[in-house]
Amino acid sequence: MQSTAPSAGDAAVTTTIDDNVAIVTLNRPDVRNAIDDATRTTLIDTIEGLGADEDIRAVILTGAGTAFCAGGDIRGMRQRLDAPIGRVGYNGWKRQKSTHRAINALHNLDKPTIAAVNGAASGLGCDLAFACDFVMASNAASFTMAYLKRGLIPDGGGLYFLPRRVGLARAKELIYSARKVGANEALAIGLADRLAESEDLLGEAKAWAAELSVGSPIALSLAKSILNRSLDLPVEQVFALGGEAQSICYTTDEHRDSIQQFLDKGSKAKKGEQS
Repeated sequence: MQSTAPSAGDAAVTTTIDDNVAIVTLNRPDVRNAIDDATRTTLIDTIEGLGADEDIRAVILTGAGTAFCAGGDIRGMRQRLDAPIGRVGYNGWKRQKSTHRAINALHNLDKPTIAAVNGAASGLGCDLAFACDFVMASNAASFTMAYLKRGLIPDGGGLYFLPRRVGLARAKELIYSARKVGANEALAIGLADRLAESEDLLGEAKAWAAELSVGSPIALSLAKSILNRSLDLPVEQVFALGGEAQSICYTTDEHRDSIQQFLDKGSKAKKGEQS
């Protein structure tokens, strides 16, 4: 089944549902899908809405046109600097809160998430990709942590996600140099998890999403909530969280049905041997 969420053709973010997989597309190709305030707000509403929809089993994030996401909208940065000096810092703080809400919504979404990076990902575009569980890059993809070129630090999660993907030293090198990383190098160093030909990117991402969402959605949600914190917690706390999560799993219909199916299959096999 395929359906498209009702929205105008020029909506900054569009959503298509295909067999319980949501494809969220950043849809500002004329500005390489740069994120302005309105796009950020729409993206938050979209991701949070998908999180509340139990029929959605996985989410793919991609970009329209030839770019994945060019990062923050430079025109928005100009407007920020044109504000009265006494408001610049406060306005920036409010925008930071909105950015972090978008990144957290994506990172903590209790479903598998895949960034299907179809072209250039720069600055905040990289952060959006790395906030997903997995990154699938087309052969046209590139990644640039461009913040320092704008006199800024990575503010969309890169300081957290990048070292976890490539290690601390490599993360420093990519942030300090702001150099472009092509698709093959991205796969080699861990920025990307899989590569696909450009024309096959969405199809392969959807197939991967289907593979990732075959199990219990409750168990997956609980496991992801722990995995997202596991590198920052002592083993005793991971065990404690795991014990609490497993107690919930014991009560689910998925667990009960799975055990019953296994026992029924064994019983039928045994009867076959006796006949």
